[in-house]
Amino acid sequence: MRKLFIAALLLGAAIPAHADAGADVKSLVHEYWAMSLKESPIYASSLGVDDYANEVGDYSLAGRDRFAAASAVILANLQKIDASQLTAADKIEYGILKRTLEDNVEANRYGQRTINFSTYSGWHQSFAGMADNLPFRNKADYESYNTRLKQYPRVNDQSLAVANEALKGKYVLPCVVLNGYEKGIAGLVTKDERQSRYFQPYAKAKPANISQADWDKLSADAAAIISGSVYPALQKHLQWFAANYKPNCAKNPGISAQPGGREYYDFRIRQETTTNLTADQIHELGLKEVARIRAEMVEVAKKAGYESREAFIQHLRNDPQYYAKTPEELMEKVARVNKTIDGKMPGLFHRLPRLPYGIKEIPAEIAEGTTTAYYNPGSPAIGVAGFYYVNTSKLDQRPFWEIPALSVHEAVPGHHHQIALQQELELSDFRKNAVFFTAFTEGWGLYSERLGIEMGLYDTPAKDMGRLSYEMWRACRLVVDTGIHSKGWSKEQAIAFMTDNSALSAANIEAEVNRYISWPGQALAYKLGELKIRELRELASKELGSKFDLAAFHDTVLGQGSVPLNVLEDIVKDWIAAEKAKA
Repeated sequence: MRKLFIAALLLGAAIPAHADAGADVKSLVHEYWAMSLKESPIYASSLGVDDYANEVGDYSLAGRDRFAAASAVILANLQKIDASQLTAADKIEYGILKRTLEDNVEANRYGQRTINFSTYSGWHQSFAGMADNLPFRNKADYESYNTRLKQYPRVNDQSLAVANEALKGKYVLPCVVLNGYEKGIAGLVTKDERQSRYFQPYAKAKPANISQADWDKLSADAAAIISGSVYPALQKHLQWFAANYKPNCAKNPGISAQPGGREYYDFRIRQETTTNLTADQIHELGLKEVARIRAEMVEVAKKAGYESREAFIQHLRNDPQYYAKTPEELMEKVARVNKTIDGKMPGLFHRLPRLPYGIKEIPAEIAEGTTTAYYNPGSPAIGVAGFYYVNTSKLDQRPFWEIPALSVHEAVPGHHHQIALQQELELSDFRKNAVFFTAFTEGWGLYSERLGIEMGLYDTPAKDMGRLSYEMWRACRLVVDTGIHSKGWSKEQAIAFMTDNSALSAANIEAEVNRYISWPGQALAYKLGELKIRELRELASKELGSKFDLAAFHDTVLGQGSVPLNVLEDIVKDWIAAEKAKA
């Protein structure tokens, strides 16, 4: 177990003129990482850092201002370094830290910083899932958890204060995405607090190094905290949402309708895609991708014996053979597909991560309103596996033919493979644990869906249509996200566009459109990242010819962790040059 002792941060210290440039970059990276762990104590614990074991962090605007101000100081010191004196590796470190700090500073300038929840996430849900990534090895760990639970009323009050500032500034989520949102709050309150998600650590077997008397007291204390502190805070949150927030929801679904919204959306595009593309350019690219994929879907429908793409999709959406009758049946199907994929991984990669992954059901109180699946990273430091979460609500909307594409994206070779590998790389702790550029991470996830072709996963027209539907889903995002936030589209227009072009179910489409409305720009990163990786693979294959090693290419793409797309291009081109030199 590592222990990190953090000295007082000398944020204003100047860089000595005689200092080595690479060492200066490493020093600032360490400084930023130390500051980040202090600001995110729960995350620090998930990495095995015990310095803040009893803390949960500051959820106030003042806390955000403090973090942004400290980021600005580190950025100023970073900009004093002569980047031309850096090695290639240090230039990557420099560029990633610079982009991270710039995003921290710029994000805090917009009024939208007060939007502190979405249809996809919120402080109540993150706190309810806190135990999933904490160590529970001894009495001190359980005491720490109970101490953190006690602080939820303060977390809730600070978060509500931020949301009240959002109300004042009219930075409010649209009415069209909030139907049923309160279920995600109310569903966390159970009749028996020992059945709640907050009591999860005590639902497991007692560790051998804790006496029965201590265990009984710890679990009784936790139950009392949940019923006496956590539940009243959740009720306060629920009442506030019903009385204050929902009646003042925004009528326009686009972020551009908010004060400064157009500028904020431009920032979100740059932040999520790591490109300088405009909303118009992305919209047009999306329309082209939709047309291309639609034509491929027509061909698959013909192979299946259907006169039209629409007729085949209608069959896929409505035939009961494609749907589970129980959550357990769906999870068994997912498990079978995942083990099949596991057996094919060595053929596509020379390096595989050591950390395994598991599968879990998405918590019931949020399942009906959230996405079809997601991945939660594990932690080698505290012995927690990664987990692929599957939505088992609305079973008539979760077809079997989606499972292969969904699984390669969320588990392996997608998110679990990429993130677990990143955690093992010889990189700074900052790069290993905190750098996740959406365009890279989600671009790789979508590219992994295409690898399912080479794995032979799409061995029926239904499964192949599932793959194309998922690719169409991400292409539609380019059109729908920019349509809503830049072109004045309504929610109904967005749903109609996705219904017409994808094979997704109605429930998935509505949940996804709600997500795009309440989380502007994030969904653009998937397709743009995937297209860049495919472009680089094509370039490498053309340049290297018979010497092209697909597994080596994949290892190269993942070999520096998550990076901006322009940096990825440089990495791959350097690898191509090195391979040519070997030949």
